[in-house]
Amino acid sequence: MQESATEQEQSLPRHIAFIMDGNGRWATARGLPRAEGHRRGSNAARDIVKAAHSRGIRYVTFFAFSSENWARPASEVEDLMNMMRRYLGHEVKEFNKYKARLHVIGDRSRLPEDIVEGIEKWEKATEHHDEMDVVMALSYGGRQELVRAVRNIAADVENGRSLLENIDEEMISNNLMTKDIPDPDLLIRTSGEQRISNFLLWQLAYTEFYFTPVAWPDFNEKELDKALAVYAARDRRYGALPDLCKQHASGV
Repeated sequence: MQESATEQEQSLPRHIAFIMDGNGRWATARGLPRAEGHRRGSNAARDIVKAAHSRGIRYVTFFAFSSENWARPASEVEDLMNMMRRYLGHEVKEFNKYKARLHVIGDRSRLPEDIVEGIEKWEKATEHHDEMDVVMALSYGGRQELVRAVRNIAADVENGRSLLENIDEEMISNNLMTKDIPDPDLLIRTSGEQRISNFLLWQLAYTEFYFTPVAWPDFNEKELDKALAVYAARDRRYGALPDLCKQHASGV
């Protein structure tokens, strides 16, 4: 029996998060400088935005640079910053084709000034777009995000803007950097590693995980469809019984 259009839509994740792993190893295996791996990884991210848009996926989040990545050799950090400059200078223009809005989460205080200016420019330029949201996690760490949220909530309690007994999951979610973005339905990590590496720790509570040995520069439309097929076959229960989880997914 053929799947209805509504069933097909329900089998698609609304939000996919990507841990783009393997750029450096991909380059090393081919005798190329690691910077070339990062460049090819940037191209892959651009192509995945296009593929996700064509499939009707509303939100995509890319783990571009973690708070721990600052500990890498200075030359590699600079390569990664140059990749971001390139992305902000050229690739983000593609967002206009898809009416995609850019969000950047993470600690901007550690980023070079010109990159922060580029981020602010494109967030402003795309804020009216309403077909897709692209989130870039840059200088981001999940634990650091939670510390920031706890401090904000504690300050509100201390200053009388909130009561201790009113602290709940919703309040914590509303103090995260992703407060206006639904939690990911699917997390895809490339290059064979099977961990979340301090990424969206709160938001991934009920996310489906998909790990692939394919390095990020080789992750393409075909590989995305493989992940979507696996996701569609899973029974998301959110800790409840099957009938109740269907109500949760449909928003009942």
